[in-house]
Formats: sequence, C-alpha cells, structure tokens
Amino acid sequence: MPSKLPGLKRRLGKSPVASQDVLRRFTWEIRAINVCLDDLRSFQAHALGIAAPQMMILMALIDLEKDGGVPVNVVAKLMKVESAFITRHSKELEDKRFVRRKRCANDARIVNLSLTDSARRQLASIAAQQEELDEFVAGYLDITDFAKLASCLSGVRQRLEKARLHAALKMQEPSREQQLRDA
Repeated sequence: MPSKLPGLKRRLGKSPVASQDVLRRFTWEIRAINVCLDDLRSFQAHALGIAAPQMMILMALIDLEKDGGVPVNVVAKLMKVESAFITRHSKELEDKRFVRRKRCANDARIVNLSLTDSARRQLASIAAQQEELDEFVAGYLDITDFAKLASCLSGVRQRLEKARLHAALKMQEPSREQQLRDA
C-alpha cells in the first residue's frame, strides 16, 4: 500500500538524501531549543522552590486561567500529558500554596485549578528576569518574525501529529504477508 504522506523530494525540491539531512538537522535544532527551554524553566522553578513540571503548570495557568479556574484536563491537553500527571503535581503545588484546587459546581468530577495570590506575587518576583530573557531572545528576530516562526512550527507540529497517527495505524495493520499466513 503506497504511503499517503507527501514525498520529501517534492516538498523540499532536493534529493531524498539531502531532504533527510535537512529534516534531521531541523530535528536536532528543535531538540536543542527544547533543552534550553527546559533549563530556563528549571532555573525559574528552582528560584520558586518547585519542580520544572510544576513551573510548566503555573505557566499554563497564567495563559489559560479564567474566573472559575482551569479544568485539569485542559492543562493536561495543553502540556501534552495525562490528567493524572497534572493532578499529582497540582496537589503538591496546592500544598506549597501556589495553586487552588476547587471542584466544579456543575460537575463534581471536574477539578478547576487557579493561581493563588501568593503564587502571583512569587511569579512577579521572577518576572523581571523573564522579561530580560525575552528581550535577549527577541533581539534575534522581531515580533513579526517570531509570529511567522510560531505559525510555521505549529504547522509542522500538526503534520507531525498526523504522521504519528498514520505510523501508529500502519503499525497496527497486519501486513499483506501476515494476512496470507493467517488465512
């Protein structure tokens, strides 16, 4: 069965080997960027006395929080992790008075998370460092360039998610040879 994924040669206009080299380099650059972001997040988390994944939860709440808080599953979806992971870490953050956990009035199965005033004060204490880092990084590209880059990366992520699903389904399909042997 031919692949439904578009060919690299057609998209990049180069030989398959050159295309693979470009994509491999791209992958390594993304991994290196992720390591740098993880390190920066760890430094911030350490300054607040929490773990790096907990810092990510706080960052997600900053971005997502509304009046009634944010459901655990929404935070989990944004972070691409299981809800149980968020539940465990949010309980620790609650013990440290960073997060408030409150059952939804309409559905007791849903737990909403929100930042405490203490968390807001502590996050404000590291905001100047974050702003300095943001300005340094933004010095490389202007905001329009970063917006375009974010859009491109979003497109790549979406295609990778489709490719991952395609590969998973293909791994589950019995091969033609296997079907003949099983018949």
